Amino acid sequence: MLRALYVDLDGTLVGRGGSLFSGHGGGFTMLGARALEACARAGVEVVIVTGRRQGGVWEVMRLIGQRSYIFELGCGLVLDGELHWLTGDRVPSPEHGSIHDQIAASGAPELLLDAFAGRLEYHTPWSQDREVSHLFRGNVSVQEADALLGEAGLGWLRLVDNGLLAAHGPVGPAAGWGIPGERVHAYHLIPSVASKARAVAAHMRIRGYAPEECIACGDSHEDLEMARSVGSFWLVANAVETDPDLRGAAAAWGNVRVSAERCGAGVYEAVVTTLAQSR
Repeated sequence: MLRALYVDLDGTLVGRGGSLFSGHGGGFTMLGARALEACARAGVEVVIVTGRRQGGVWEVMRLIGQRSYIFELGCGLVLDGELHWLTGDRVPSPEHGSIHDQIAASGAPELLLDAFAGRLEYHTPWSQDREVSHLFRGNVSVQEADALLGEAGLGWLRLVDNGLLAAHGPVGPAAGWGIPGERVHAYHLIPSVASKARAVAAHMRIRGYAPEECIACGDSHEDLEMARSVGSFWLVANAVETDPDLRGAAAAWGNVRVSAERCGAGVYEAVVTTLAQSR
């Protein structure tokens, strides 16, 4: 029995412009909504797992009539209206402010912006009004970034590549970004203990879901890590089209499939295929 769908938003359930009804290449589609309808008919809980900030995800969940969501790349889990921080010892406090404030006070954002000058910048306006993560865009090595953080005594943080920003396309020196042909990625600077996979596992544990009762869908390397928590993970087709390295990474897992369809249509494919196979 399928009991839960954990699904990324941008580039997965929603298409161009963040619309549930926009296909990958534009045009109107109902398939993302039909994926939600299929879950509702089968009694499957839908849990959004996203890098977006909490307020924006709450609006989405209210619209689709669900009760739980995971925000800021697994830093927070809201379950039936109750907020759970999944950031280890770093939690909001009157003395130290928000977790976002604590990261700012550490000097880590300035360290990375200086080290990768011309290759990393804040992803405005979406970087504003966040509770945990510092959100950047650019093209850098997360391994180099994490090494810099460790050397500076900031190993409690990590830089996460949350996938390509399709709207920005290839860039070059004229735009202030490295070499021609590079693609712009979204990066989140978050506590090292936090991840989408850990947040999904926490939700499953609280609900009492077994891995074989759950699936997840996404479009990035960070999303792919959710495969360790669920019975099967689906990469939507547009993910491997824009980032071919994902197909090789997916091969390392024994429970990852790539949909034939893109964005919401790919989520619909994952849901109805799983429901049909579970009968």
